[in-house]
Amino acid sequence: MRAGRPAPSSGPWRGSSLGAGAVTRPAAGRQLALGLPATTSRARADFIEDASNREALAWLDRPENWPGGRFCVFGPPGIGKSHLLAAIATERGWALAEAATLRGLPEVSGTGLVLDDADCVGEEAALFHLINLCGERGVPLLMAGRAPPARWPVALPDLASRLRATAAAGIGAPSDELLAALLTKLFADRQVLVGAEVQTWLLRHLPRSAAALGEAVARIDRLALAEAAAVTRPLARRALTGWEGIFPADDGFEASTTGTSPDAPPLL
Repeated sequence: MRAGRPAPSSGPWRGSSLGAGAVTRPAAGRQLALGLPATTSRARADFIEDASNREALAWLDRPENWPGGRFCVFGPPGIGKSHLLAAIATERGWALAEAATLRGLPEVSGTGLVLDDADCVGEEAALFHLINLCGERGVPLLMAGRAPPARWPVALPDLASRLRATAAAGIGAPSDELLAALLTKLFADRQVLVGAEVQTWLLRHLPRSAAALGEAVARIDRLALAEAAAVTRPLARRALTGWEGIFPADDGFEASTTGTSPDAPPLL
């Protein structure tokens, strides 16, 4: 296995697995990158707890205490709401739905329901019926949005009343410690060993969001695989060249608009 990629271990990286980092050696000794997709853990146990999300996590771990059987987690994009919802849906066997597709009289069954982007519901009446049906049938309803549900701009008075009565907790801006732990975990999920100096440099330049860290790790991993090289600061600089707005003008980067890496993990 080439430099910069440790063998899988049972270390602190719960859920890490050998994905895009997989390499092998042909007979001639030249390393060959295998284009395997990275595996990003979305287990609830792998969600990094921090002062910015501790209140929300405490509520999420006790659905039996949700008033009326429903709860909403809110916060700006890129802070891990979708990660949390996906983890909870998987571990509890709850159905996962997108609010934008909610229409008519929704079907409610099973042991719980998770509704992402609930503040972008397709039909207000459908969300109203969903809340009522979950309450009548004792099905826990977990929602996520950008703002507290009491502040969602809905026109239906009955829905507005239900939303004001919904318990909610926010996820705030991540701390430096959380971002550092997340960056290390994202590299570990791809089995990429990156030195502390390189990670510190990345954290100094990258936007403070899970989405940006995931995109950066995907770009760096792809270039390291293509060159069969260890991840160093020069390699990371080249991998991120052209990412508009990431580096200041005096850092030697020419800004240009580029698309999102196709193998960036869906963290939002």
